Amino acid sequence: MMLSALTFLPVVFALLIIFNPQEKITSKLALVFSGLLFVLSLVLLYNFNPNTSDLQFVEKSAWIPQLGIQYFLGIDGISLWLVMLSNFLLPLVIIGSLKSIKVKVKSFYAALFLLQASMIGSFLSLDLILFYIFFESSLIPMALMIGIWGGDKKVYASFKFFIYTMFGSVFMLASIICLMLLNKSATGEFSSSVLDLYRIDIAFVDGRFFSTQTLLFLGFAIAFAIKVPMFPLHTWLPDAHVQAPTPGSVILAGVMLKMGTYGFLRFAIPLFPDASSQLSWVFSFLAVIGIIYGALVAMVQTDIKKLVAYSSVSHMGYIILGMFAFNEIGLTGGLYQMLNHGISTGALFFLVGMIYDRTHTREISAYGGLAKVLPIYTIFFLIITFSSIAVPLTNGFVGEFYILLGAYINEPFWGALAILGVVLGATYMLWMVKKVFFGATNPNLVAMNLKDITISEYCVLVPLVVFVFWMGIFPGHFLKYSEQSLSNLSNNINNYELKIADDFVKSKELITKTLKASH
Repeated sequence: MMLSALTFLPVVFALLIIFNPQEKITSKLALVFSGLLFVLSLVLLYNFNPNTSDLQFVEKSAWIPQLGIQYFLGIDGISLWLVMLSNFLLPLVIIGSLKSIKVKVKSFYAALFLLQASMIGSFLSLDLILFYIFFESSLIPMALMIGIWGGDKKVYASFKFFIYTMFGSVFMLASIICLMLLNKSATGEFSSSVLDLYRIDIAFVDGRFFSTQTLLFLGFAIAFAIKVPMFPLHTWLPDAHVQAPTPGSVILAGVMLKMGTYGFLRFAIPLFPDASSQLSWVFSFLAVIGIIYGALVAMVQTDIKKLVAYSSVSHMGYIILGMFAFNEIGLTGGLYQMLNHGISTGALFFLVGMIYDRTHTREISAYGGLAKVLPIYTIFFLIITFSSIAVPLTNGFVGEFYILLGAYINEPFWGALAILGVVLGATYMLWMVKKVFFGATNPNLVAMNLKDITISEYCVLVPLVVFVFWMGIFPGHFLKYSEQSLSNLSNNINNYELKIADDFVKSKELITKTLKASH
């Protein structure tokens, strides 16, 4: 019951926090609970076998047998590190929220743990209906976190986030229902298990946009593209990030966006390999546009948090580009960059929140010479900046290198064009660092008598910096756990492509024989 414990213990912890009569110990209680979840995930990692692509720790039982809906949880090398990332960031988010969350503290931590349960459940669910429930339930606590503890336009940002993402999920639900009906037609029984649905033959005509498989793929793709978010469906993200409290921004960027990219890897691509292969150039094109567009818009921002938000749009484009390269190198880079983005962008939002708590402004023009006022803070910010712009020996370099190499192998044009995003990313991040930390010191900053990094902030930043270098210098320690699963996924995709080519050859031979016979 390891996976069930990881999924539903956060719900239990949320209830314990809500009904705890002593509000003064709420943050300590939340920190202890998050630590227990992280220890449990370490036990999971220790017992995980990296030498197989099979699902592990599987829990399966009938839930609604009349419709073939099951309680079906499992984990492999694709979902393992996303679960670990979620439980690693949670204690850091709680420590980072000690100063920024002052009102309705019990409700905030309860919402945080409910969000955690929804995200973990999404990464572990192998039944599409169960996945859909977890996927949608994550909207409520995040919308509340933005709408209650957010900035001046929090209600607008909260509604925009909720409506955008829920609208996209309607298409996925329609595709899930169609898949269950197709399984009923093929086997005589309903089923929403992905293992059953992987095996059914969904009608596909190469080059025909309105084939059954293509339409069902688009239903999933729209939902996941909004969650990522991909260009041009990204407009909810900057508003949500800017208005969300710092803990909300960290969870949103660090984990929640990965539910979209994970959805492509786990469901959309394996369920509809022919359609995803046919439309891969569309997603590669949109990914490259997102990389460049996000970087260009980030360059003109005057708000540090909004700059980081648009940088997130750019970085998520790299992940999509790697996945739709459809080779093992690109898939590996896409998955690794999910982890890297969670570490580096999560750390950036932490750092922006720390300086905002001191100065109560995020305007770049309000700073200058901050390196002389907060030297330790500056060092941490520079390290995370280097990770974000993929400097060698940091985690960002490994992920982007894999992605660009995989994209170039698949289609040199996309790989070459995406390199422009690397240059633009370095440009806007280093420009921001120069404006904020170097140059003439703003007299107002000196007058504020700002304090440098505190003990609680060290507790947040040091683990993140450790992983920046650990993942950058020793990527094999992490990649070995996902190698078998990604290799199996890559082989399945290639087998489908070979099958299409083989079917084409057989059809051509049959037509030739028929013509000769009729002649």
